[in-house]
Amino acid sequence: MALKKHTDRTYDAELEELRSKLLTLGGKVEAEIAQSMRALTERDSKLAEQVVGSDREVNLLELEVDESCRRLLALRQPAASDLRFITTALKIVVDLERIGDLAVNIAERAIDLNQSPPLRPVHDLTRLEQLCQAQVRKALDAFVDADVDKAQAVIKDDDLLDALYHNLFNELLALMMEDPRNIRRANSLLFVAKHLERLGDHATNVAEMVVYMVRGTDVRHPHSRENTGQP
Repeated sequence: MALKKHTDRTYDAELEELRSKLLTLGGKVEAEIAQSMRALTERDSKLAEQVVGSDREVNLLELEVDESCRRLLALRQPAASDLRFITTALKIVVDLERIGDLAVNIAERAIDLNQSPPLRPVHDLTRLEQLCQAQVRKALDAFVDADVDKAQAVIKDDDLLDALYHNLFNELLALMMEDPRNIRRANSLLFVAKHLERLGDHATNVAEMVVYMVRGTDVRHPHSRENTGQP
């Protein structure tokens, strides 16, 4: 996103630094998702431990973004478009940090599951992972490009992700009913699936904030606004 240029070059640099930190954070959590799922599918506990260890970097970046936003709000007088960008950054950074937490949760599940014999392949889990990865990537692309159409595509595809999660839930439930020895491992995979589904929700949150950033329109919780008569 090309931020509006100002006569104060220091201010421009601060806004660009904030944007750069958000993108760095987004790249880190994307990598954590891929690595945690690879640790699960390839039964690589060392890789899973690396994901757990890297969470400290994500947390530090979140704090840096928070501090940058608060400094800009306290010391500058942002115009409306810049104010929306800064408030969007404050919201997005929370979702990105939580995506990182969910990737760590998956890595921890992988470490546990790798100590037991594998279940037969659950194909919908791979499909769910791929869709979640795509949702996060597209949400970040929408932010970078300030592209409302890309953001709305992410919001729309969340229904597909939810449907895939419910199919996977039923598939894993059938595995448990088929053989009681599957229960513990299938239950752990259910947690992984739920982490992926929640990860997709956070990607949707990012996309909704992109719409706000560009248009100044809050598209969150549309059904709640319908009930209260709010625009």
